[in-house]
This record gives sequence, C-alpha cells and structure tokens, in this order.
Amino acid sequence: MNVDSAPDVVVVIGGGRMGAGIAQVFAGLGSEVSIVESSDEAASAARRRVADGLAKAAERGALPQDPETVLGRLTVLTDFAALPPQADLVIEAVPERADLKIDVLTRAEARVGPESVLATNTSSLSVAELGAALREPGRFVGTHLFNPVPASKLVEVVVAPQTGDEVVRRVRGWVRALGKTDIVVRDSPGFATSRLGVLLGLEAIRMLEEGVADAESIDKAMELGYRHPMGPLRSTDLVGLDVRLAIAEYLHATLGERFVPPQLLRDKVAAGELGRKTGRGFHDW
Repeated sequence: MNVDSAPDVVVVIGGGRMGAGIAQVFAGLGSEVSIVESSDEAASAARRRVADGLAKAAERGALPQDPETVLGRLTVLTDFAALPPQADLVIEAVPERADLKIDVLTRAEARVGPESVLATNTSSLSVAELGAALREPGRFVGTHLFNPVPASKLVEVVVAPQTGDEVVRRVRGWVRALGKTDIVVRDSPGFATSRLGVLLGLEAIRMLEEGVADAESIDKAMELGYRHPMGPLRSTDLVGLDVRLAIAEYLHATLGERFVPPQLLRDKVAAGELGRKTGRGFHDW
C-alpha cells in the first residue's frame, strides 16, 4: 500500500460529533468505514450526522462524489463481534474517560487482525497509559483530530514510548492522504495543542469572570489582534464547556495550579450551558 493512500477499511468507535466527522472524511477518501455505537438509537443518530455532514460538504463543493455514493461506504454497528477483522485503522472517539476508552480499545483489539493500527482521539489523556491495557501496545498511537473534522487541517500524532515506528509512518501517510497536516509530539499531558489551547481558554474565562471585557471583545482581541481564526471563548463553546472542564481538571491534576478551572466554567457546566451543542455557552448559538 502506498503510504499516502487511504486505508482500505476504517473502524470508528463512537459516532458523536467527532466520530461522525472522522467517519465522514475517511469515507470521502474512499475507505470502507464502520461506526460502532452503543445502541440502535445512537447508531441511527450517528448515520444522520454523517449524512448531514456529507450534504453540507456537497453544498460547499468540497465533496468530489455524490453524497449517497460516499454514504454507501458507511456501515453502523452496535456489536463489537461484527467488527471487520481486516481493518487497517481502528480509532476510538468516545468521551474523555480513561476507563471507557480502555474498555472499547481492548474489545476492538480482540476482534481485529494483528496488522490493524489502534488509535485514540483523546485530546489530553496519556496514550502510554491507555496503551498499557492492550496486548500489543506497539501498534497503538494517538491521533488527535480537531472539531469540525472535515474543515480542520491539523492532526496531532501522539507517540508513546511503546509506539512502533512503522505505525507512526502509516498514520502520517493517512493524514496526508486526507489533505491534512500532521505534527508528531511526545506523549505528555495535554500534548502540544490542548496544553496551549486550554491555558489560553482558561485565562480568557478568568478575564470574563473578573469583568475585564465581555466575551465578544475578548474573542475579537485574539482574532484581530493575533490573527487567531476563532477567539478562545468561542472555541470553548465549539469544543464543549464540559469537555474543556474535563481536560482542565486532568491537566490541573498532572501539571499543576496554572490549569485550575475557573469557577465560572464550573458554574456554566453545572447549569447545562455547554456551548454550541446546547445553544448557549459563553455566546448564544
């Protein structure tokens, strides 16, 4: 297989916004893609997310094939026993809980062949610790994609001490085949992107909490003053305030007080103001 060609068969565990986006881009590239979900209802929702994403891509002229043709390469499963054993890539995109990620990864490893690459889309958890639960941690790697997956240009390839060089080579080739850019980082809390992005986001929340400026002004300061494509508070809304809080708590525990979550973030999560997915966060959506 050419290193920069698409993987023939891809499994995505978890069909939420991230998982559906990952499935969409690989199916658009020509891969046969299976999404694994926990129930028939969740499976139907995952298929709708991919279908909606493909329709929007077609409207933008960003899809070289008919959406129905691409959707025909997607299968949605609710049973790990039905995983295709010949999968080139299995990537989990379930919530940021180490126990949940370990559960789905070990179940997938038991079903696929020895050549399959296993990957996690975690944005902060230790790849080495997740991989330690696998029989063959050498074929495990972090592939941190960004939301929204079809439009984002970066994939952070996170290499644990056990990760094999050939696995890294294959994954970087697949990233390039997707038309994205990879950066390779050593496994450490928050990697490169979450560590920097969360720190900026937390400080922006503290500024809002202290009344330094309103949310719109704080975001415009970074967008226009530093040419960020999106301000840190709007970015937090897009990621999800609950997700950002979970990452901040992990980084606080591993890297210290500079990552302590502001009370305003905790209060908004407790109130169900989680960002775009609920219609309200630091901005109204």
